[in-house]
Amino acid sequence: MARSRFAPDRGLTARMLVTMFLLGLLYVAFIGFFIVFVPRLWVLVLVIAVGFLLVQYFFSDKLALFAMHGRVVSEQEAPELHGVIDRICAMSDMPKPRVAVADTDVPNAFATGRNQDNAVVCVTTGLLRRLDNTELEGVLAHELAHVAHRDVAVMTIASFLGILAGLLTRFGLEWGLWGGFNDRNRNNNDQSTAMVLLIVIGVSAAVYAVSFLLTRALSRYRELSADRSAAELTGQPSALASALTKVTGDMARIPTKDLRAAEPFNAFYFAPAFSKGFSISTLFSTHPSLDQRLEQLAKISAQLGRGV
Repeated sequence: MARSRFAPDRGLTARMLVTMFLLGLLYVAFIGFFIVFVPRLWVLVLVIAVGFLLVQYFFSDKLALFAMHGRVVSEQEAPELHGVIDRICAMSDMPKPRVAVADTDVPNAFATGRNQDNAVVCVTTGLLRRLDNTELEGVLAHELAHVAHRDVAVMTIASFLGILAGLLTRFGLEWGLWGGFNDRNRNNNDQSTAMVLLIVIGVSAAVYAVSFLLTRALSRYRELSADRSAAELTGQPSALASALTKVTGDMARIPTKDLRAAEPFNAFYFAPAFSKGFSISTLFSTHPSLDQRLEQLAKISAQLGRGV
């Protein structure tokens, strides 16, 4: 993939490599566990896992648009939106991604796709109604920074691995409930079957928990990284800060039902969609706090003002 003018982030690159290495080790051990304890199931599990991973990787853009009810729009349908994307691509020396719009009042945006040539940037109608062009440029530069840093593809794979742990747990439970852990001659007793079931559940839960924590930590850092890169590229950190403040503030006015529908996709959104009141998701957020993001943008603004 060609380099862009978005500032490289060695810290993000290192974190992505470490996260994928640890997740890789974790899942090699996980598959090894199934080979040892559930020998009749591991081939099926491996085939399904590889199949799902390939679909997720190569069709992540289409799956994301379908799940979030987005549709690709032409320049004739959304000339102003395309114009902002064109300016950012010219500044960053990146190929233009496909441009999509999701018809929802939840103010947000996301980028997806395995590389720059297959990327799509989607904004919601709620975001377009609330932001001016300068603020919108900051948000879209943030999303294109994700594409330039390749963290979209990494998050897609990392998120899939967490889903896989849940699928394996379900397969293991169903196999055990139907006697899959017993031999054909039923020599194993119910107690040993129950023990294997408990081991499957425990190992799967542990794998899911570790995957969850690793991806959340990476997700929070990558958001700060995209904010930095977007602010430095556009030279207008205050516009991005204004957009963040507007979007976060307006989340409280969105119906709870709509926010809950959007929450599963928070890892890919510009700003998290939290339902009103306290939520367990605020404890393990996919994004850093608004204060952290605004503080970083204020520092960048001061540095640009001093010509640093």
